Amino acid sequence: MTELAFDPKLCDACATIDCVMKCQYMEFDLETAVLEHKKLVAGEQSKILTDCVTCYACEEYCPYNNHPFYLIVDRQEELGIHPVPVPIEKSQVVMMGPKGKLKPKEVTPPVINMCFFTVMNASIRGTLFEGVSKFGGSDIFCNLMFLHFARNSTIRERLPLMIDNIMKNFLAPAGVEELICYHDECYGTYTSWAPAYGIEVPFKPVHLFDYIYHRMLELKPRIRPLGVKVAYQRPCSNRLCPQTDHFVDDIFSLIGVERPKREFEYENALCCGGVPEAQQRFELTDDLQRKNVEDMKATGATYCVFNCPFCFWTLAEPVVKAGMVPIMMSDLCLMALGE
Repeated sequence: MTELAFDPKLCDACATIDCVMKCQYMEFDLETAVLEHKKLVAGEQSKILTDCVTCYACEEYCPYNNHPFYLIVDRQEELGIHPVPVPIEKSQVVMMGPKGKLKPKEVTPPVINMCFFTVMNASIRGTLFEGVSKFGGSDIFCNLMFLHFARNSTIRERLPLMIDNIMKNFLAPAGVEELICYHDECYGTYTSWAPAYGIEVPFKPVHLFDYIYHRMLELKPRIRPLGVKVAYQRPCSNRLCPQTDHFVDDIFSLIGVERPKREFEYENALCCGGVPEAQQRFELTDDLQRKNVEDMKATGATYCVFNCPFCFWTLAEPVVKAGMVPIMMSDLCLMALGE
């Protein structure tokens, strides 16, 4: 079994404990944060393990790229701490498992991995995605969602098979070297989680917004600036790949929309409230939704823009009730193209 590339000496050298002190869901003074973090590193029971809402943010906060969130998940599993009820955890592991029904498909670049979001296939449309090949399903599912369930072992077990399925059935026969990831979680799997556990990724992952931005540059003569204010709901899984977050502003600039400053955005973004841990604590879910929507509304935004389908499904109704329009980034770009 692969082990996490974690160096406890880096934690000893860290005086600020940003991974704990910047957390928006747990409040510790510095002395308590240091104590609880030492327990975490030592593999002992800690409030960090029981109070974590699995928002991934500490992965971004750590100045050493020392993977504090992955360590939390490993420790939770080692100590038998279950962020969600065990029956739900076990049922999800079975339901989201590979079915062994994968059918090879001839693809030509650019190629998009829809992962488990084949329900969103219809969103890959129009000039923006002209000529794109796509595939998805449980047999190529990255499985990173099991970080929310303290089941790193499931990801370790399944991901090598998923990568092998992708290569053998799609990329290798076509000589394709790049794979566009529809969801941040997939991109984070291949660029953050897999390297952290020493799992080789034999293709180049491309973030969906990277693809959209460069495709919109190609279509720039057709763009008609939208001239509206927008708010963006940053997904938790983008914390694993913060280097891609600039594409949001790059795309907004290209299509002529204004992004007024929010309190809860960029590094200070809040979870949408849709993660399983928040769903078990209804007051937390309600609080996160309220804070996010009120914050968006205060900017005067007409649209609330999403990348993650889960965020969209979680916040769409309260966004509409607040008088804004929920929309996926790709659909906003299609509007700018007149489609």
